[in-house]
This record gives sequence, structure tokens and C-alpha cells, in this order.
Amino acid sequence: MEQYHGGKLKKKSTGGKKRKIRDKKLCHVGGHFSATKIAEGKKKTERKIKRKRGGKKKQSLRYAEFANIVMPDKSMKRAKILNVVESPNNRHFTRMNIITKGVTIDTEVGKARVTSRVGQHGIVNAVLLTSKEYTKE
Repeated sequence: MEQYHGGKLKKKSTGGKKRKIRDKKLCHVGGHFSATKIAEGKKKTERKIKRKRGGKKKQSLRYAEFANIVMPDKSMKRAKILNVVESPNNRHFTRMNIITKGVTIDTEVGKARVTSRVGQHGIVNAVLLTSKEYTKE
């Protein structure tokens, strides 16, 4: 179910209720959570294109196989995603291998932190973590 992210009504300093300025609009309704997973076996990178307001298109990533990783020397490297190591958003995303922004992933070149919104951008961009930033073994 899609959600409408509207705030609750608060009271004024006099104790009276604040009223809504306008009704809810369809364009303010958010989308479904894409729950991007790691492509395993025969599944390859898969995107879903959604039409947005004004005819714009937005890509949502369903399955991710590779990530664009920024190396310490500022060069880019495309590496295969092995699994999700840690998720600050939800602890269950780790065991379900769901990729979101801020998740630490294990790749061929090492551990990296995802910097892009994969459900909104349709691509996995990440920054390689140094040994100081990631201390877990």
C-alpha cells in the first residue's frame, strides 16, 4: 500500500486546532518500496520504469548484480556485489540482502557503503570503506 506522508494536525498556541490548507493530492502519494535484492543465479540486473508527474520517468532497481565503486584514488571501478554486510535502516535487510542507501555491501574489491538511492536512481553507487571506517571482521 502506498503511503501519503502528511503531518498530523497540531494545536495553536491558543489551544485551537490548525486546519488543513488543502486536500490530499494524488501527486503527493509516495511509491511502493522497491526492496532491491542481489541478483543471484539466472537473475540479472532488472529495472522497472515508472511514469511520474509531467511525463518524467524514474527507474527503480529490482535486482542488482554490479555496483560502481569509488576507489580511494578517486577512480571508479565496477564490481560484483556478493552480499549485504550491515544495514543501518533495518536489521532484517541484512539477512534478506536488500540494498538501500547507507547499506554496507561486500564486493569483489572489498566492503563498500552505498551512496545512491537504488529504488529512486536505478543504479548502485558506493564508496570503498577503509579499515578505519569498518572495523568488524
